[in-house]
Amino acid sequence: MDTLSGKKTQQNIQELYKFLQRSMNKKIVILGAGISGLTTAYLLNKKGYDITVLEKKDEVGGTMESVFENGYLFDRGPNSGLETTPLISQLVEELGLQNEIVYANKIGNKRYILRDNQLHAMPMSPPAFIKTKLFSTGAKLRLFAEPIIGKSDDGYYQSIADFVKRRLGKEFLDYAINPFVAGVYAGNPEELSVKSAFPKLYALEEKYGGLIVGSFKSMKERRKRAEKSKQSAQMFSFLNGMQVLPKAIAKNLGKKVIKSAEVKSISKEISGYKISYSKNGKDEDLMCDVLLSAIPAYYASELFKSIDENLSKHLEQIYYPPVLVLLLAYEKTAIKQPLDGFGFLIPAKEKKSFLGAIWSSILFPNRSDESKAMFTIFVGGARNPEIGNIDKEILFRKVRNEFEEIMGISSEPIFTSYRYWSKSIPQYNIGYIEHEKYFEEFEKRNPGIIIGGNYRGGISVGDCIKNAELVSQRIIQQINN
Repeated sequence: MDTLSGKKTQQNIQELYKFLQRSMNKKIVILGAGISGLTTAYLLNKKGYDITVLEKKDEVGGTMESVFENGYLFDRGPNSGLETTPLISQLVEELGLQNEIVYANKIGNKRYILRDNQLHAMPMSPPAFIKTKLFSTGAKLRLFAEPIIGKSDDGYYQSIADFVKRRLGKEFLDYAINPFVAGVYAGNPEELSVKSAFPKLYALEEKYGGLIVGSFKSMKERRKRAEKSKQSAQMFSFLNGMQVLPKAIAKNLGKKVIKSAEVKSISKEISGYKISYSKNGKDEDLMCDVLLSAIPAYYASELFKSIDENLSKHLEQIYYPPVLVLLLAYEKTAIKQPLDGFGFLIPAKEKKSFLGAIWSSILFPNRSDESKAMFTIFVGGARNPEIGNIDKEILFRKVRNEFEEIMGISSEPIFTSYRYWSKSIPQYNIGYIEHEKYFEEFEKRNPGIIIGGNYRGGISVGDCIKNAELVSQRIIQQINN
């Protein structure tokens, strides 16, 4: 009996080995070397899977662009991330970035909102809320009604503006949510879907019946998952900018990341998927068993047209507004406004030509020398999509004049730079649920293709990293089935 049992065990081990070998031999191709694609690639590579990442540009990172100009470190895309998932610290440790990661100055917890051309600190505690002049007495009293407000009948097709106005009142929408939405999405709260763009906020109403009660109850669930809310998570960056992270991942992957590789077409073959791309004027073909698209929707739209025209249409309909990111640097002695916070956001009601400003050199080290102050200003978005048609010099002058008036600056900037993104952040607008449903249907009909990136599951750095872990698990599951 022992002999038979031993033979059976050995046979099982051999079968398991063959199964694992077949799984590991399957080819995975990832389109796009932004943080979503690279993190997924890193997690799969660590487990021994055969991966290749194709990147159109000659640099990795997607919108994470960090450059030194004239002694200033300019993050031209995301300026920071929130440590909302343990995977972030895991990546930092495994990639040897412990001496590179930096956390925001604690004064960054103080954030300003512009009202009547004056900066007001956003209240972060009940006593501060009672004292603040940002909201009227009527708006403050209105919050006490929130727990007794009922659920919406049509949550899936409700804007964040309608949701907040119903639960918290119009003034809270105008002077808290409107500027917040501009700061996160460069978006318009009247157009963004509360279900798709702010799923956790929506879930508080659906699951717990309200925001205030739900916020307390959901804390326990996050603790169990070892997650932090975006309100309590630490803000981080790197000494040499946010692009440090994708560059470190790409370095770890080595030749498995192919840069300057422009994908020309994708086709479905009997043996899998064929990706045709061009590098240095030479055409190449690559076959794979699993294909992850982690490129922007407007690029993916063209590539997947030959496989599914309806998918192409859904991808094409996702709106990316233009955003201009402007760097302004001044001598600190020329600034009257105390530099004691993260920066400020501007409600649409204030009718300014820009969305807000981050006090970059106050938040993180190595952005400028000690005698200077460097600011990152955001212009355009869904609120002002016409910026691409305005003369840059006229626009810069208008933005500068308004910014200098708000900050009490009495001199010209000593350095300026900018980055114009004609398509910036995907907008999870009302009806986005239809795109999400179609993506799921498409993936069921086309096993081996996964649609990913920051237009699925959240736009923040933390969301992209967390979703990359989920996507890597899905890929492994598909390969092993």
